[in-house]
Amino acid sequence: MKLELRAITKRFGSFTANDAVDLVVEPGEIHGLLGENGAGKTTLMNVLYGLYQPDEGEILIDDVPVTFKGPGHAMSAGIGMVHQHFMLIPVFTVTENVMLGHEQTTPGGFLNRRRAGREVAAISKRYGLEVPPDALVADLPVGVQQRVEILKALSRDARLLVLDEPTAVLTPQETDELITVMRALRDGGTSIVFISHKLREVREVADKITVLRRGAVVGTAEPGASQSELASMMVGRPVQLTVDKEPAQPADVVLQVDGVSVVDPNGVVLVDNVSFAVRGGEIYALAGVQGNGQTELTEALVGLTTPTRGTIAITGRNIGKLSTDEILDIGVGYVPEDRLHDGLVGQFSVAENLVLDHFDRPPYGSRGSLNLRAIADNAAVRVQEFDVRPANGLAGASTLSGGNQQKVVLAREMSRPLKLLIVAQPTRGLDVGSMEFVHRRIVAERDRGTAIVLISTELDEVLGLADRIAVMYRGRIQGEVPVGTPAAQIGMLMAGSTSAEAAAGTTSLSKGAVAAPGAAGVL
Repeated sequence: MKLELRAITKRFGSFTANDAVDLVVEPGEIHGLLGENGAGKTTLMNVLYGLYQPDEGEILIDDVPVTFKGPGHAMSAGIGMVHQHFMLIPVFTVTENVMLGHEQTTPGGFLNRRRAGREVAAISKRYGLEVPPDALVADLPVGVQQRVEILKALSRDARLLVLDEPTAVLTPQETDELITVMRALRDGGTSIVFISHKLREVREVADKITVLRRGAVVGTAEPGASQSELASMMVGRPVQLTVDKEPAQPADVVLQVDGVSVVDPNGVVLVDNVSFAVRGGEIYALAGVQGNGQTELTEALVGLTTPTRGTIAITGRNIGKLSTDEILDIGVGYVPEDRLHDGLVGQFSVAENLVLDHFDRPPYGSRGSLNLRAIADNAAVRVQEFDVRPANGLAGASTLSGGNQQKVVLAREMSRPLKLLIVAQPTRGLDVGSMEFVHRRIVAERDRGTAIVLISTELDEVLGLADRIAVMYRGRIQGEVPVGTPAAQIGMLMAGSTSAEAAAGTTSLSKGAVAAPGAAGVL
């Protein structure tokens, strides 16, 4: 399928999200659509998919002008879209999710799940998308859920597939697997629009790259373009892609974790006898493939989960019996990995979310009443400081792009005095310009004497920011290594090797240990 967008313009009131955008995607091509958060990438694809109607311009499919009144029309024309936030029903099986909307029935009028399951298995095999047809979506890893979304589109005979920030919630090895799938789809004749802000991935998989900035096309590039060139096109200025920081000057211990274990209601050990200490003025990184206990350990540190065993102390004070509010009040900042569900209230405005954990104290509120002027003034400063787009404190948090939602959470947590900052996946969903800013803020926070715990699945981020690195595997700290340790050695720890084996370049996997799914591909 050949897709052509001609001078597409989309406005929301006085705000122009897309400004006369031209885009051509050739048959069997992976076309990278690159841009900052708020650059108009998702809006443009929502116009293509029929979710929005363009104010100006036209869409052509195989050189024929078309008008899509809704997603159903777009799907009928052979266009499929996988949204950044999955549109799956967790309590349904894979087959039920795939067949939803075009259900097949038996002569008696019942759903023909058996036939649908066979078709899902056949499509899965044809495109190399391994998914269990009868599994509940809620039980699947995020990377497999994304495959279900792709299968939904392919089951409707999609000839052009739009992937909107598909790697934003994926671990490194899941990203590598997705890139393999994309290449297989392209080789089979499917055209793909790959929306992303991650330079390495776009350069690795795209056949052609179009860059958007503030709603307009600023240029096209070949995959051979350097990361610096692409970053400059995205942001409109030179971008520093490496973290510039002085050596840490650690002070007294701020966080002390001793023998902490977390067990779920079914008796499964999620965190297993973890101990470490973090001093003021240093960044302690917890690396690892997602699903190895980092989330549960993080929640224990902020009082969302009660450890089954062990103690956690902040500046010498045992926090075991403190609520999350009380822990935040003693000077702890917390950026959760799931910004939408744990970091924000989507129905609240940006301004309200920026004071979410201290709205009831001066200057924002007292005696049960809110100081709306102080809340609005704070929002105006933070929105500008963190470049939240659109720059409107009254906008609902749920209306922002994922990256801008993350900026709101970061702005709230990093704009008050802290003793300890816990940041989980701080740059997930952020573009290179925003990542540069966030990394600088984290380093500046460290240099002010704050103890920082960084939880990240991005090895480049860990290696660039950390002063000490611990790797978690199956709920335990598999090893602790100093800054400057080779990425390959850290990757082996992430895959289950012991510290000695990783240092020697050997792996326990050959001795029968089972790695986390896909862990061998993290590098």
